[in-house]
Amino acid sequence: MQFEVWAPLTDRVALRLGQAEHGMERDPDRPGWWVVRAPAGDGDRYGFRLGGGPQVRPDPRGRRLPDGPDGLSAVVDTASLAPQAPPPGIRLQDAVLYELHVGTFTPEGTFDAAAARLPHLVALGVTHVELMPVCPFPGRHGWGYDGVAPWAVHEPYGGPAGLARFVDAAHRAGLGVVLDVVHNHLGPSGNHLPAFGPYFTDAHHTPWGAAVNLDGPGSDEVRAYFLGSALAWLRDYGIDGLRLDAVHALADGRALTFLEELSAAVDALAAETGRPLFLIAESDACDPRTTAPRTAGGLGLHAQWNDDFHHALHCVLTGESQGYYADFAQAPLAALAKTMTRVFFHDGTWSSFRERTHGRPVDRRHTPAHRFLGYAQTHDQVGNRAQGDRLAASVSPGLQACAAALVLAGPFVPMLFMGEEWGAGSPWQYFTDHPDPDLARAVREGRRREFAAHGWRPEEVPDPQDPATRERSCLDWAEPEREPHARLLAWYRTLVALRRGHPDLRDPDLAAVRVAYDEERRWLTFRRGDIRVVVNAAPEPATVALGRNGVRVLAAWEEVPHPDANGRVRVPAESAVVLGP
Repeated sequence: MQFEVWAPLTDRVALRLGQAEHGMERDPDRPGWWVVRAPAGDGDRYGFRLGGGPQVRPDPRGRRLPDGPDGLSAVVDTASLAPQAPPPGIRLQDAVLYELHVGTFTPEGTFDAAAARLPHLVALGVTHVELMPVCPFPGRHGWGYDGVAPWAVHEPYGGPAGLARFVDAAHRAGLGVVLDVVHNHLGPSGNHLPAFGPYFTDAHHTPWGAAVNLDGPGSDEVRAYFLGSALAWLRDYGIDGLRLDAVHALADGRALTFLEELSAAVDALAAETGRPLFLIAESDACDPRTTAPRTAGGLGLHAQWNDDFHHALHCVLTGESQGYYADFAQAPLAALAKTMTRVFFHDGTWSSFRERTHGRPVDRRHTPAHRFLGYAQTHDQVGNRAQGDRLAASVSPGLQACAAALVLAGPFVPMLFMGEEWGAGSPWQYFTDHPDPDLARAVREGRRREFAAHGWRPEEVPDPQDPATRERSCLDWAEPEREPHARLLAWYRTLVALRRGHPDLRDPDLAAVRVAYDEERRWLTFRRGDIRVVVNAAPEPATVALGRNGVRVLAAWEEVPHPDANGRVRVPAESAVVLGP
């Protein structure tokens, strides 16, 4: 087989394959590339020696790192990775996503153990599993955002073969798979890319240090490296979509941006395969150009997370006002109503957290609602709290039911965070497993220093390196069978079924969403076609005028009498009701 590597910074490269070493030749047609042919089979270990130095490094494009980021790569037969079952082919506008962390979804923390729980997701009614990053990182346990090998799969999860089995099992169950990928940085330990070429640049600075080189000398190959890895997940593993981490942190000054190139390549692959592939951005920019078509001057990404909707909803439920919640907390129901009809709260408005104006308005006439994801909880919004506490730790089951109604019957593509559907009692905390003691200490101290500024005592902030922190974060699969969890789970199942069964709840017309609210009495109602939803977040019942009679109760958290002759409905405290024709 042919081995090849881009290493423009050296005058000599050798392939170490097993116990043998093979000198590599420059590729005359591709500057900076080195090639050699050598007999090899699936599982054979290999790496590259640069410039005659003693260290043998793993392949930047290697698919498997059996011994972790600092070990050798292993040959992978990519033909064996393709799922046997056909993908479900569900469009993003019809989707209900479920964010899942492989390492804590089950105590075992493997792809195979996660696959064994897929029947729960089928019964819940979701359409896609969104896996948090699965690329290799130092140690066994971590969130995955410090991955260092964008083409490979974390071995403790099950490696490439384990991921392939999971995707196949999901497809057999009728579920699509979305994978979270990180292009804006690599982890602080185990990153060998700088030895091979100008993968990073000091021309831009990011929260993680030197930026990925997307616009400097050598950036054509760097962009091809990350674009190729993204396409490999979709093509070789049959994955149905990608979530792109923090695209606002991609420093890219070129006229044709990396994200435009990536979206064009994914659209071309979708046309070639006949599969509905999509890209979902995490973006802090509140900029509708992120998802606007490329022909209209946008980046062409297919959807983006809407944190503004989350922040407004969180303030309604909890009353919190610290940090970036401050602007939303002043009039939380008004903020929520604005995000449900105009997407972004910050659309050119003052952001006290940023101390500047922020965002850009969305043109609702030409922007479908499925360009945005709506959610009450995510790994970020739970795990980046000092103690990783979920909503269930601070609000009643009734308020959790209200959140579910707003997410699952709301205008945006819904996304749930694992365990949310039953009000999981386990926290989801920040945990790491850095083998480097200096890095481990720095992470521990940095975490405690960060939250000390918000009034937390050091002993109240879980130690990320303590194995118990990860263990506490694993879901307890006995909970869904017990109350109050079972009741909340049944409510989520009902709402998911309503969304998937009623076209009005998947209508992409943002301009057709109608919202009314009472800030003082803490109720909000919204209409989508013939469906009306009333949410009462107050500790006492509320009577709400629907403006129409003849509707019936389709689902209710608490027992609700049918609307009276004047179209008024009385909703119990901390409760939600869905009404329809």
